[in-house]
Amino acid sequence: MPQSVTGGTENVFAPGHIGELTQVIPPELVDAVLDETGAREQRLRSLPSRVGVYFVLTLGLFEHLGAGLVWGKLVAGLADRAPQPSEKALRDLRRRIGVAPLKRLFDVLAGPLAQPSTPGVSYRRWRTVAFDGCGSLSVPDHERNRSWLGRVQRRYGPGAYPRLMLMTLCETGTRGLIGAVFGPATKGETDYAHDLVGSLTTDMLLLADRAFDSNELLKDIAAQGAQFLIRATSTRRPPMLALLPDGSYLTRIGGLSLRVIEAEIRSRTVDGGVFGGTYRLLTTLSDHRADPADQLVRLYHERWEIEIAYLALRHSLLKGRVLRSKDPMGLTQEMWALLTLYQALRSVMVTAVETMPGHDPDRAGFTVALEAARDTVVSLIGATATAGARTSYDMVGHIGSRVLRAPLPERRMRLSTRIVRCGTSRYNSWNRDARPRDSTSITSIEITVHPPALPSAHDPGRASSGRWGLVCRILAANANQPMHTRDIAQRLGLAATGRALSSLTAQFCYWARNGRLIRTAPSTYKITLPDALTSPTGP
Repeated sequence: MPQSVTGGTENVFAPGHIGELTQVIPPELVDAVLDETGAREQRLRSLPSRVGVYFVLTLGLFEHLGAGLVWGKLVAGLADRAPQPSEKALRDLRRRIGVAPLKRLFDVLAGPLAQPSTPGVSYRRWRTVAFDGCGSLSVPDHERNRSWLGRVQRRYGPGAYPRLMLMTLCETGTRGLIGAVFGPATKGETDYAHDLVGSLTTDMLLLADRAFDSNELLKDIAAQGAQFLIRATSTRRPPMLALLPDGSYLTRIGGLSLRVIEAEIRSRTVDGGVFGGTYRLLTTLSDHRADPADQLVRLYHERWEIEIAYLALRHSLLKGRVLRSKDPMGLTQEMWALLTLYQALRSVMVTAVETMPGHDPDRAGFTVALEAARDTVVSLIGATATAGARTSYDMVGHIGSRVLRAPLPERRMRLSTRIVRCGTSRYNSWNRDARPRDSTSITSIEITVHPPALPSAHDPGRASSGRWGLVCRILAANANQPMHTRDIAQRLGLAATGRALSSLTAQFCYWARNGRLIRTAPSTYKITLPDALTSPTGP
């Protein structure tokens, strides 16, 4: 088979490849980011900076091998004699190119991978994305790493290794990465999420867990023009402005007009077990006709696709191993290289799947693509190491062909208890609802949307603590027409004169200052509602 990597006068550049993935990360791109970041060598060396970038990427592809053995993989298929650098020379090469070129490479490759028409990628006109954190990346227990990341404290003492917190914005349909940040776990997932909000666009629908329902974060997401469907914490009790026919209701949180869906999900297994829980979802999709509550509850399950992305990164690429670098700069460079490599593999997988109309990217196996990519590094299949030497190639290639020949089976509905594989973790087995430890098939899933339980005027105990809910119900029953405080007091069962009326008037003034009510005339109010609420709801 003819080899694409050339030797001769350009022999020093011959190890500058990463197998067939060189077509995704071509030498021209590597040279461009080296020039942009000022990391190109001033004179031609036996180990040029371009070769250094490909070497760092290949370290991620063979994370289980040392630097010398990884270099052997790069030069194994070369016809001409290649440099044989020492371990120290390879370490110096990594230091010379630094962090910036790898970060810039990831920035270039990061983004949505699939066409909007690809199955499983979009919900209506929005591309579904999710962000979440991964705090299980262990780094070498070295003083320089500890000074940056600290030490994880566990129930029985400090953890064996410092941990790196990774936060990504992921396209749920393909598990491709749109953005990523990482650093010490002490910063917290919510703070890292603020750093990723800028990657959202108006054609995205964000799915997120209940750690990301803070008012500031919701406002930042809405300011980007993106839609969101986020689970709220159990302690959040948003006020109800209007009850919708599907059991959801409209509210205002942090100045945003949102819709709340409270649903109970029950899964029935083949052995007769029933498991589930209650979810409270916040969303900007306020039209109950276009977006029924039960449909959004089912869509929220797509949030878990980001966990599969972390599975591929943590256990397929890294094989659960500790990262190799012993200082913060090396760790940062290694992480950007791993993320770039991951994105390149996903790109090849999605391109291959899209050549088969109607195929879901879920069926593409990451492990199959990874092993095929490793094979091409040694065999030089599809490799191109010199600018201008690239030949034409088909869209699928060797890696894509391997992926299409061995598709994953269709996803099975199943459940099991959540287990943390760490003996010193206090949450090593999270099994509050007594789920089976082994994976068990699910026969059916029942979704029940529960309208909020409003306090009754005949229940003085609840009426005193839930007056806002009663007021909303009274105004809604009056088609949200302005009502005088005296009339509302009568419907609440309060005296229309005296101290009770004065107290109610003062409370209405407070709600008006906070944007909950609109004062249309002295002592006359109506609820602040979005335009959608004032229009007829139809049949």
